Amino acid sequence: MSIFKGAAVAIITPMTETQEVNYEKLGELIEEQIAGGTDAIVICGTTGEASTLSHEEHLDAIKYTVEKVNHRIPVIAGTGSNSTETAIYLSQEAEKYGVDGLLLVSPYYNKATQKGLIAHFTAIADSVKVPVILYNIQGRTGVNIAPETIVYLFNNVENIVAVKEASGNISQVAKIMQLTDGKIDLYSGNDDQVVPILSLGGSGVISVLSNVAPRETHDMVQKFLDGDVAGSREIQLRALPLIDALFCEVNPIPVKAALNLMGKEVGPLRLPLTEMEPQNQERLAKAMKDFGIKLA
Repeated sequence: MSIFKGAAVAIITPMTETQEVNYEKLGELIEEQIAGGTDAIVICGTTGEASTLSHEEHLDAIKYTVEKVNHRIPVIAGTGSNSTETAIYLSQEAEKYGVDGLLLVSPYYNKATQKGLIAHFTAIADSVKVPVILYNIQGRTGVNIAPETIVYLFNNVENIVAVKEASGNISQVAKIMQLTDGKIDLYSGNDDQVVPILSLGGSGVISVLSNVAPRETHDMVQKFLDGDVAGSREIQLRALPLIDALFCEVNPIPVKAALNLMGKEVGPLRLPLTEMEPQNQERLAKAMKDFGIKLA
């Protein structure tokens, strides 16, 4: 049983002007996402600035989201770390709060071997009972989870059931599906590759775009799953300029800027992330308007 099929939002973490987590605003964003058709909430991922949240903030945000969503759609908690011990702690606490799944990014900076990755993910998954999604994003972690490693974990660890693939390497994604006979739940980690990954048997996307266009992102996936490939492709291609603008600086700088341009008042970023360059913000604003998003 899949944790979800469709489009999950990798939701941002709103901040007050004094850079405290703004839970009231987070609640508003969650309600807007659910109303917009989002199929699952991923809290405390890359887009949620998890790397600069304290452990207490990280867990409080997860607990708040589970309680706010209240079983309406699945909640998946980002609990990965470059320390296996820390990832186990965060995962066990998130499980206690009632999350529907965990998203475990590959350990960053350490540059573990494939043997080390197997030991790391196995130890975390064995410490909990909830389903686990592996998160492969070499561009941010410095290490690629090889298809053979993903397949080994899927075949040998009962609750490792899915992978969020953000390598950008479609050949690698195809190999994962070939080696698992298409049985692993595959989620696109790149908004510009949703339809290609669905065509390989993917189950959906964990999306940055959903923060600003939840309905369109949901529809892009749902149309494909319903057999309307042309309709799905039309949304994918129409969204490309906006997706490019949302990644013209490192995520989540542009998406937070986009939400503020929409009048959502999600606040600043935490250092070392800085505010978007003016010329890039102009490009982002134009792409948003061209896509039909109303600015404040």
